[in-house]
Amino acid sequence: MSVTVRSFAKINLGLAIGQRRGDGFHELRTVYQTIALHDLVQVQVVRGAGIEIRCEDPRVPKDESNTCYRMVDRAMTALRAKGRVVIEIEKRLPVRGGLGGASGNAVAALLGLERALKKSLPAAEKLRIAAEVGSDLPLFLIGGTVLGVGRGEEVYPLPDLASIPCVVATPEIGVSTPKAFADWDEMIEGFPQGLKPQLFGEPSGRAEAVPSSEAAALRPVRRARKADSSGDESPFGATRSLISLSKLTATDPSDRMLKLGRVVSAWLSGLSQGSVKTGKAFAGVPANRDRGRAETLLLDLVRTGIENDFERVVFPQYPELCEVKRLLKVAGALYASLSGSGSATYGLFGSRVAAEKAAVRLRHSGVPAVATATLTRRRYWRLLASGS
Repeated sequence: MSVTVRSFAKINLGLAIGQRRGDGFHELRTVYQTIALHDLVQVQVVRGAGIEIRCEDPRVPKDESNTCYRMVDRAMTALRAKGRVVIEIEKRLPVRGGLGGASGNAVAALLGLERALKKSLPAAEKLRIAAEVGSDLPLFLIGGTVLGVGRGEEVYPLPDLASIPCVVATPEIGVSTPKAFADWDEMIEGFPQGLKPQLFGEPSGRAEAVPSSEAAALRPVRRARKADSSGDESPFGATRSLISLSKLTATDPSDRMLKLGRVVSAWLSGLSQGSVKTGKAFAGVPANRDRGRAETLLLDLVRTGIENDFERVVFPQYPELCEVKRLLKVAGALYASLSGSGSATYGLFGSRVAAEKAAVRLRHSGVPAVATATLTRRRYWRLLASGS
């Protein structure tokens, strides 16, 4: 029996990077949001033994390093099942794009395996296995708007927000997440003792402690960018300085994580008290009584000033991604951000028409982009259940 499952993508609504832990991972705080873009994963169980991965994209590993392989291998043991599992992946999402493509593939493979075997694991067991395989896999077992803590694998469902149009730009740039974390550590450790860059945003009424991500990418050279294999420098020149040393403030990574936690807590409190729905000012954000329900709930969260810390190290390395974010804002995005460590960059829009026009505008500028929408938890699971 062959089963086909949609494998949806995610974006990050803010991402705060904390201290590196003893196990080598970093503490994180982020809000995941599933979106309608997806791959297709087909699973079938035949006679024999082992796991076979099929994919026409040469960048997708076919061995045990593939997340689908590792997920299914653990699931077969937990289900005490026998047979040869054949997994065919139709890639529509970028590889290493920050949209959680590989992680979503693995969860889709697990769900497809359960259907093919007509067996199922307890929800807690699936979450445990997913967390063992990768940090952002568990979110795809929840869907919708999800709070991620720990290294991102500890997930909690947030209120199911109405869908909102968005544009996802997918420049053909491969950003290494491990390298982005290493660059972050180097940046943090490179500041004088007791001084750390304030990267999350200051309370209203205070001067901004550091320039925005866009300005950071335009600062004077801090250190020369390494030449590529041909010996030439990047066409964008040397790596830009991340922040001005004269605008440092004493803080540390845990402070940013606390701030993100407080922002989300205040937002949830606003939901429970009805302040968001009634149009009252929330968390210092001016109210707009003309906004629709989707805008009111989702955009009130991003308008609190949440940011993706990865932008501070990725944009200086890849200034073209900073330019994509600028183009999204110029095209009318109400909020724009890098997703994960990139290279995918997204913008949230007030209407589907505005999103479609923005996507066309970016494509005319030479940037691959597509208009889509965020997925509520209910629709996420309904689409998963419907197959391809």
